Amino acid sequence: MIRTRRHLLLGAGALLAAGRFPWCFPGDALAAEAPWPDRPIRLVVPFAAGTTTDILGRILAEALAREAGQPVVVDNRAGAGGNVGAQSVARAPADGYTLLLGTNGTHGINASLFADPGFDPVRDFTPIAPFVTTPTVLAVPPALGVADLAALVALGRRRPLTFASAGNGTTGHLSQALLNMRTGIGTEHVPYRAAGQALTDLVAGRVDGMFYHPLGFKPHLDAGKLKALAVTSARRATILPDVPTMGESGIDDFVVEGRFHLYGPAGLPEVVVTRLNRATNALLADPAALANLRAQGVEPAGGTPAQLAALTRAEIEKWRPIIAAANIRPD
Repeated sequence: MIRTRRHLLLGAGALLAAGRFPWCFPGDALAAEAPWPDRPIRLVVPFAAGTTTDILGRILAEALAREAGQPVVVDNRAGAGGNVGAQSVARAPADGYTLLLGTNGTHGINASLFADPGFDPVRDFTPIAPFVTTPTVLAVPPALGVADLAALVALGRRRPLTFASAGNGTTGHLSQALLNMRTGIGTEHVPYRAAGQALTDLVAGRVDGMFYHPLGFKPHLDAGKLKALAVTSARRATILPDVPTMGESGIDDFVVEGRFHLYGPAGLPEVVVTRLNRATNALLADPAALANLRAQGVEPAGGTPAQLAALTRAEIEKWRPIIAAANIRPD
């Protein structure tokens, strides 16, 4: 047995030296004992195919697969505002083969929106890497006749305004609630089951406004069917450089960003976290990949697992008082 074990270890060492295991690095005890990954990895996207989260998940999956030398399969598990997919990862083995593209919904908003989302966004996950962020954009039909945000607020003081969203508790809904709080106007929320339905009614003028991700609005903005009044990021969005921020439009303390970050189940080995973090940051440092991401309406985040842990806690605390004050409940 001793002789056989010695031969196995020598053979593994030879493979490592030959570069057969691309994710193994000197000093990684886990890699020396059991190379990782040695089978496909599953990246859970907690929203439906074709959504912004899904598009970003597939971009990230391709980068991780190139680095891992193994397929990274996107698994769309939609439902309950992302809770279904997030819960499946929280309950998965912490072996590096099940990951989550979490959002500030699953790892921020839902902690206050739902009485019990089915997981603890801090306790039940290992933060791996901040990935990308996107603002929401406030857009209206041109027929509404407002030239800027100040004109919209003035109109809202004269008559009720209706605002569409992709559902209760989404960033679009919370942006609308924050607009009410910051300006004192009382817009009426009109939730839809899907963003596409909401966009159809917005373009048709059946609702007055909507906050949504820039990528969803871009074709309608380019065609002149919608007018963008402001973005909710701290700085102007690369994809819409001519659209002012909420702060530039006269409304202070109004920053809302969709956040997309990489998590694993709690207890993920440090060596696995390090490699996944390295691969995510490498993607964000690649000029061609960065240009592609910005074309999707997102901006790079990047950073360390510790920074993502802090971001997660901050996002939970940010939305708690706003959700309580606006009395927002899930669908």
